[in-house]
Amino acid sequence: MFVLGIDPGLTRCGYGVVDWRGPSRVKAISAGVISTEPSAELPNRLATIQREVRELIAEFDPKVLAIERVLFQVNVQTAMSVGHASGVVMAEAANAGCDVIQYSPNEIKLAVTGWGGADKQQVERMVRAQLKIEHELKPVDAADAIAVALCHTAVVGIPEAPAVVR
Repeated sequence: MFVLGIDPGLTRCGYGVVDWRGPSRVKAISAGVISTEPSAELPNRLATIQREVRELIAEFDPKVLAIERVLFQVNVQTAMSVGHASGVVMAEAANAGCDVIQYSPNEIKLAVTGWGGADKQQVERMVRAQLKIEHELKPVDAADAIAVALCHTAVVGIPEAPAVVR
């Protein structure tokens, strides 16, 4: 089962796809960043994100889209732009029939590193360790998106486990 993780952003929206077969059977399939030009108009930037997410969903057919929840930003303008991007991504996934699940930054860090206060470098290193990736994951938005997908696999457990018959 494919899980699409999203680290939302308007300028850089990270994505990561993992193939999840069970607790010790997770494999990275794809990761990257959807970029938009800061000089472009907001509706056009959101349309770019929507189109790219639609293409990712068409290509990988994920059952779940896991996305980092926008909780708090010191800069209100940044919070609004991340919120816009997040909304477009969630709506596109829901329209495609994906389950959409949000995780807080602390939940993601805790699931991936064992500590909710981990920094971005610690998260990136643990993502690489868990998925046996030897090279650095850049940009960091892609590593963060894979971390969101890994958080979902850790929280949910074994996918489509058969019912126990007694």
